[in-house]
Amino acid sequence: MKLQQLRYLCEVVRRGLNVSEAAEALHTSQPGVSKQIRLLEEELGVKILVRHGKRVVEVTEPGRIILGIAERILHDADNLKKVGKDFSEEGSGSLTIATTHTQARYALPPVISRFIRRYPEVRLSLREGSPQQILELMNTGAADIAITTEVHELYQDLVTLPCYQWNRCVITPLGHPLLKQQKLTIESIARYPIITYDFAFSSDSPIKRAFDARGIKPNVSLTAIDGDVIKAYVEMGLGIGILAKMAFDPARDHGLRLIDASHLFEPSTTRIGIRRNAYLRGYVYDFIEMFAPHLTRTVVEKTMRGGGADYEL
Repeated sequence: MKLQQLRYLCEVVRRGLNVSEAAEALHTSQPGVSKQIRLLEEELGVKILVRHGKRVVEVTEPGRIILGIAERILHDADNLKKVGKDFSEEGSGSLTIATTHTQARYALPPVISRFIRRYPEVRLSLREGSPQQILELMNTGAADIAITTEVHELYQDLVTLPCYQWNRCVITPLGHPLLKQQKLTIESIARYPIITYDFAFSSDSPIKRAFDARGIKPNVSLTAIDGDVIKAYVEMGLGIGILAKMAFDPARDHGLRLIDASHLFEPSTTRIGIRRNAYLRGYVYDFIEMFAPHLTRTVVEKTMRGGGADYEL
């Protein structure tokens, strides 16, 4: 049995049982991938994949068990490499962070600045996306840690650690009628077209819950994953925006006005997500503590070892 065979198997399943796509991703040939998986089946004495002609159509019941073990073995092998690098290349390496645009644009810059000064030889990479895209990056190992807020229930295979709470605001163009209102209400927001995040009304988010509690169906005219895009269209007069309060910058957003909406929507918690049983290099623990000072290495390690409820604020 070879790690290469396990890697080929996992990639085929990850690619929706498409052997050609898996071979391309692995920079090898389709016959080579098929041959190695067949050799693995022969060695283990069970069929892992169900084939119909040249196509793979299903994973067998023992195949699903083997797949789970294979993923753990590959994960542990990756951890072994990281242990070696931690001691032979201390202070150098890479760190890939999967996060939302709002976190990347407004929360992370001062932390990244500090981190780069301390670890100039570590290559940082930010991968921005929706909560679902962030989960995929973590599941495939394309990112080391996740920093996000919404859809917490999707992250069952991750240890999640709370960083800080934040709330939302309503933004309007200059001179908008809402600016004259004494107190913002859900009813007054619903009178205007709304521009907000993609996930704001497609999941059980605080925004959706607030409108549902009042029995009001909002007029959502446009959604985006990028807070700057939301602000641009609000400034054009296409509607009012609901976005994270941290995404409004008075020094830059001259054509907009902010109305606090913290009394209307429940606060949200930004979390760091780490794969369970992951081996983190020393500088990753430092990055986490820079972003959330209460998440010391001791706290993170204790939470990851616990295997039960995640650490909470």
